Parts: sequence; structure tokens; C-alpha cells
Amino acid sequence: MAAALLRHALAAEPEPLKSVPVISAGTSAMAGYPAANNAVQALKKVGITLNGHRSQRVTQELLNQALAVFCMTESHRAMIELDYDPIPQNLHLMRELMDGADPDIPDPFGSNLAAYESSRDSMVEAIPSIIAYLRTLVIPPDSAPEPAPGKA
Repeated sequence: MAAALLRHALAAEPEPLKSVPVISAGTSAMAGYPAANNAVQALKKVGITLNGHRSQRVTQELLNQALAVFCMTESHRAMIELDYDPIPQNLHLMRELMDGADPDIPDPFGSNLAAYESSRDSMVEAIPSIIAYLRTLVIPPDSAPEPAPGKA
């Protein structure tokens, strides 16, 4: 769900953010499975589809290529830190970039639709801070447009 939500939000951004690739991978995922029906339903309610989604496990190659890696829970991050070397420089919890928010998003895997909707809503709340962070990674500070004279 997180990848689909972030892709959807980035599609509304100007370049180069619009073209940032977003890949979904799980720390315990089995490769090749479609999204859980409750994940499909939770996203369908907000107009996003998971057509064609297939699960994949996190790999060192994916981590090495990533601009940033966002996890749902501290345990997901800990698994990456324990199992992979080098650890990605930009490894974060989705909600830790938000001021004062609980950084963990409970993983709804195997839960009911309400749990998936709650996780979806927590992810949606995190998206603006993630986009702001990605902006700092893809747009060098010296390339930002100068304010007009006399304007702040």
C-alpha cells in the first residue's frame, strides 16, 4: 500500500520528483504473491489500484540502488540493519519524519479491512513529510529558484 500511495502522490509533483521510482519490498515477503485482498480494498476506497502488484523480498541490490528506504515499523528497520551490509544511508520509518507522530505503522498483514484502512491512513499522513524529504535528496539546495527582489 505504501508504495502505491507514494507513487500516486509523486505523480502530482513536478520533475524530478515525479520520476522518482518507488519499489515495494518486504522484510519477510514471499516473492510473486498478489497484494492481500484487504490491501486492494483499502486502496480502492481512495481511488488507487494495486493491479499487477507482486510481492518481493528486500535484497541487498534493491537497498544499494535506493535513494531512500522507508519502513513501517522499527522491527522492519532492525531486520534490515541486522541482515544487510551496507545498511542504506537513508533508512527511515515512514512516520519518523513527522513532528510528534508515533513513528510505527502497525503492519496489518493477515488482519481485517479496518486494520488495513488504519494503516493506509497512517501512511497517507506520512506522505507529505516523505515528499519533502525526497525533495531535499533530488533537488540540490543551490538549484532552488531565487525569491523575487523584495519578497521573502
